[in-house]
Amino acid sequence: MLAFSRALVIEQGLLLVDEPSTGLAPSIVEDVFRNVQTVNELGTSILMVEQNARGGSVISDRDDVFDRGTVAYEGKAGELLDDPEVSQLCRGRRQRVRKGELGQSSSYAKTSS
Repeated sequence: MLAFSRALVIEQGLLLVDEPSTGLAPSIVEDVFRNVQTVNELGTSILMVEQNARGGSVISDRDDVFDRGTVAYEGKAGELLDDPEVSQLCRGRRQRVRKGELGQSSSYAKTSS
């Protein structure tokens, strides 16, 4: 929450957010995602890394899924959530993929429109 407050006070153009929902109760996670969305709506671009794919994708403009540091999947927000290959990768059921082999891979980016 402090990072969100500082972003609003300092009026930076970009806020980097790393795993904002980690270890939080579900009701608090919703508040955190709402705050991320509010900061974005006020004009700050957000780059968010988040393992909660559904929660992150709901508030993002685009999704990128990484596999061992390489983009394995990318697309508009929500497009990748129902892709079976992405689902297998995010659940750890798929071995390493190479870029271009199956498409584009588990962090979520939000930028202002």
